Amino acid sequence: MSSSSIKTPNVITCRAAVGYGAGEALVIEEVEVSPPQPMEIRIKVVFTSLCRSDITAWSQAPIFPRIFGHEASGIVESVGEGVTEFEEGDHVLTLFTGECMTCRHCTSGKSNMCQVLGLERKGVMHSDQKTRFSIKGKPIYHYCAVSSFSEYTVVHSGCALKVSSLAPLDKICLLSCGVSAGLGAAWKVANITEGSTVVIFGLGTVGLSVAQGAKQRGASRIIGVDINSEKIEKARAFGITEFVNPHDCNEPVQQVIKQMTDGGADYSFECIGDTGMVTTALQSCCDGWGLTVTLGVPKVNPEISSHYALFLSGRTLRGSLFGGWRPKSDLHSLVDMYMRKEIQIDEFITHNLPFEDINKAFDLMIEGKCLRCVIHMPT
Repeated sequence: MSSSSIKTPNVITCRAAVGYGAGEALVIEEVEVSPPQPMEIRIKVVFTSLCRSDITAWSQAPIFPRIFGHEASGIVESVGEGVTEFEEGDHVLTLFTGECMTCRHCTSGKSNMCQVLGLERKGVMHSDQKTRFSIKGKPIYHYCAVSSFSEYTVVHSGCALKVSSLAPLDKICLLSCGVSAGLGAAWKVANITEGSTVVIFGLGTVGLSVAQGAKQRGASRIIGVDINSEKIEKARAFGITEFVNPHDCNEPVQQVIKQMTDGGADYSFECIGDTGMVTTALQSCCDGWGLTVTLGVPKVNPEISSHYALFLSGRTLRGSLFGGWRPKSDLHSLVDMYMRKEIQIDEFITHNLPFEDINKAFDLMIEGKCLRCVIHMPT
């Protein structure tokens, strides 16, 4: 093929939901999306779901204007120089944390904390510290290296996963974050054993995914803790065997859990994003081998404070980012499991909304009326 016949991507004008300030309603605007630069791909977003992390960032992020969204699926529209893994028309999942395959962490086999494509916090691309979005020449910042609340987005090729065209994009988009995070916390981080007792604080998508993973590992008791008692029936479908509402307790919930479990659970999971609850989860574990895994992103007070005796007695606290999955190396297995009907995804989707109703999706999650809203982007 001659160089003159190679297709050169142009700037695309499309619609995106832009956040202009903390807690302010998103505004659907016409934005310009630059062509992908070396080792980047431009994606036509087909479906994106709303994650609690989007809400947290939107309510307090210091960087605006910004396009949020990170849990998404789409189709590759164009590729940048040097990209050999993807081509136009490929179906992909977006990845909020990438995998370069060459750094110390990626080659260790012990970590998914890529030193090159790890969590992006500055609102710009990893490669050149610039944005690919703009409105009339003014930059619009990225979120979590994805920014899926846009008809088109640009990501580093290490922040996308090619998937089978047979996999339904409106369902597997949930594997971009929440469902995978919960399953991985149960299987990879905690490595739950058969017959064990598990307590889960927070029964959103992540917490219920932990429950699903614990059930598959043969946990004997899976205790769900949440202040919303309306979640009981939904929770049972994912494996929750008992439910505790702290508001209904006459003593601290950790004492209730210890009484229920003869001294504490084998495993506890903090899926709320409350550092105070991390201590509560630790106190709900048993001496000797109790393991607490924290998955939530705190909205305030990011520091954890716990008495040293909790650890001296043998308890362990572990953090979990994306369930410990190496996103490009491991996530294929979850897509395959879903296609074989071995894991539940569809049941997490409580609402399907058009892009124009994205602020309604925010309202539903803030009000605790949904697990996952899948947002259909215009075709």
